[in-house]
Amino acid sequence: MTGLRIGEAAQRTGVSAANIRYYEKQGLLAPALRQDNDYRLYGDADLHRLRFIRMCRAMDMSLDEVRTLLALDGQRPEDCRAASQTVEAHLQHVRQRLGELRVLERELRQLKTLCDGRPGACNLIATLHAQADAELPPEPGSHVKRHV
Repeated sequence: MTGLRIGEAAQRTGVSAANIRYYEKQGLLAPALRQDNDYRLYGDADLHRLRFIRMCRAMDMSLDEVRTLLALDGQRPEDCRAASQTVEAHLQHVRQRLGELRVLERELRQLKTLCDGRPGACNLIATLHAQADAELPPEPGSHVKRHV
């Protein structure tokens, strides 16, 4: 039986062994062939797929978006449309996130101005504690939907 063991596959693809196992569990990568000693073995197609996944994840794509793109063979016009729609939806998410990050940047800059370097209580830390005391717990059943 030929192929690379998981550590070698991780080195060649830049995907950690833990993530390779996770992607197998999530169905993004077919279960690896096994040697008699139960070591996983990965072939060239697996390595390509892992690099594809790594590239998509580096663009902050969710596992569902990656799964969608992996399912397309790129030969049919409807595949191109589906890929375009997936990337457009991700682009919208990125634009929304950029807006959120701009707000966060403003808040952090404002918070940093509270640190004036004078001896005594740190206004920055005091403000964070005050905000933590003022925060209400989330409503039961309501959670922020994460992209990934």
